[in-house]
Amino acid sequence: MAFFEYCLMVPANRIGFANGLNGFQLKITQEVITLTVFAAFAVLYLKEPFHWKYLVSFALVLGAVYFAFKK
Repeated sequence: MAFFEYCLMVPANRIGFANGLNGFQLKITQEVITLTVFAAFAVLYLKEPFHWKYLVSFALVLGAVYFAFKK
């Protein structure tokens, strides 16, 4: 799973940086994508329960995205 993520991450970072995103914005975006994919994998494949505390955690990460991209 990590191999395919890495194969997509490197070109995506190069494209994002070339289009004006800075390193902090790219890292925050990468973390959101990684957490979203892993959450889906954990719930659908590993059959892990999705608790309310995970939803709160995701909301806080989305808050970080908001502040990272705020002009």
